[in-house]
This record gives sequence, structure tokens and C-alpha cells, in this order.
Amino acid sequence: MSGIAVLVIRAIVSLALYAFLATALYVLWQDLQMQSDLVKAAQIPLLTITPITGDFNLMEFNTPEVVIGRDPLCNCCIQDETISSRHARLGYHHNQWWLEDMNSTNGTFLNDDRVFTPTVVITGDEIRCGQVVVKIIITSK
Repeated sequence: MSGIAVLVIRAIVSLALYAFLATALYVLWQDLQMQSDLVKAAQIPLLTITPITGDFNLMEFNTPEVVIGRDPLCNCCIQDETISSRHARLGYHHNQWWLEDMNSTNGTFLNDDRVFTPTVVITGDEIRCGQVVVKIIITSK
């Protein structure tokens, strides 16, 4: 084979290799863009806990879990003797906020119904922990 033919074959193989590399990088970039869009869509909506009864201020959360209780380590700390140290949990999963009682002494109530199993919470719901009643407001971003 002549030298020119070998040079042409090398050039074609090099171009094919660069074309493959460019295609692979483009596919990876598209996948990252799609994952980024999914993450943006799955952002946690803002959860606002507004006191109806009880002596505490309005609280806002954008974390996937909010623990309500008397313990200072709880996200939503309410100093009231009718509330257990870790009374209830609000968790965000399956694109919804869920309320769960954490074996509290006085029970957790959602709109005057006792919570025994994890229950979906929506805007306007009222949660009673002991004698303290709060209103839930969920704001999508």
C-alpha cells in the first residue's frame, strides 16, 4: 500500500474516533440536562406552620422532614407540656407532605381526626398536637 493510502485511512479513522467522542459527550450532556430538569421539578414545596393556639411564631421549612415536639432538637420546637418530646413528623415524599404520629402520649390529630397511619396533608389542614393547634400552608416554588 502506498503512503498516501495509509495517510487517508489514518485520517478517516481519526475523524471517526472524534465523531464518536463528540456524540458520546453530546449524549452525556443531554442526560445531565434531563437529570437537572428532574431535580428542579422535584424541589420540596415550602411548608409553613402557623400557630392557631400556642405560644410560638410562624415557622417555614423546605426540608424533606420536619419533626414537631418539645425537644429543642426538633425542627418545630413547641414548648407546651401537652406535647411529647418528639410528637409528630411531617415528611415530604411521593410529591406530597405526609403527617405521622411518633407514638405521642396525647395523640396527633389532623382536622379533628386522630392520626394512626401516615396521612397526606394539604394546604389549610389543621394539626393538633396535645392542646396546640397549627395550620399548614404549602407553597409550591
